[in-house]
Amino acid sequence: MKCFYNEHAYDYPFSAVSLAYFLRYPNRYSRHVLSTDVIEQFIDPNTHRLHSTRLHLKRTKIPLNILKLVPKRLGGSDHSAQSYILETSVIDPTQGWMKTESRNLEWTGILSVVERQHYQRLLASENAGALDGISLDRKSEQTTVYTNVTLRSRFGQGMVFGRRNDTDKKEEDNKTGLLSSLSAAGIERTIELIGVRRTRDAVSKGKQGMNLVLERLRSGGIMCVLEGIRQDRKATLGP
Repeated sequence: MKCFYNEHAYDYPFSAVSLAYFLRYPNRYSRHVLSTDVIEQFIDPNTHRLHSTRLHLKRTKIPLNILKLVPKRLGGSDHSAQSYILETSVIDPTQGWMKTESRNLEWTGILSVVERQHYQRLLASENAGALDGISLDRKSEQTTVYTNVTLRSRFGQGMVFGRRNDTDKKEEDNKTGLLSSLSAAGIERTIELIGVRRTRDAVSKGKQGMNLVLERLRSGGIMCVLEGIRQDRKATLGP
């Protein structure tokens, strides 16, 4: 198992950041996201917190060094694949925090990825101090986000090759020499390290996408964001 941690601050109020979170797909930095569907959404009458469950369909490229170990039926002809991502979130607008969790529903036998984020409203004055009697209070609101990603591979334990049909049997038998030369732990560790590198890049692009949506909100409001979504969807899927 491998873990990736990141901390970031947006120079925007929590209300804007939480709204941008739900409007972030598609954008020019995440054109691999094909669709988003709301499965469930409700407000808890006791806590007044908004609970949401969404399903994202994403397209991804399979790294060639992983593809060599995977039966052809699991990978597309262009080394691409589609997978569903289940996202749950809880927002407390009064206390100013949002917690989210995203996990892949497919390819879990190769690599299970669980991303948890905690968005927190933060007044700059809360961390401000004084330097030689001069106040450092900027009196502006920021939103911090703490990202924790857990990656776990069970590929070496035979979960992918556990159920075989006649078509795959010959292909998988040809891989026996390669698989036997690697320990289960070695295979899993390699896949997890590749996942960490891809996660680092995905988190960076995620920040860029959020900043793009926040800038659209700041410059033109919700209509500017919706127009941006329309243009980005057209660029991703075509007219």
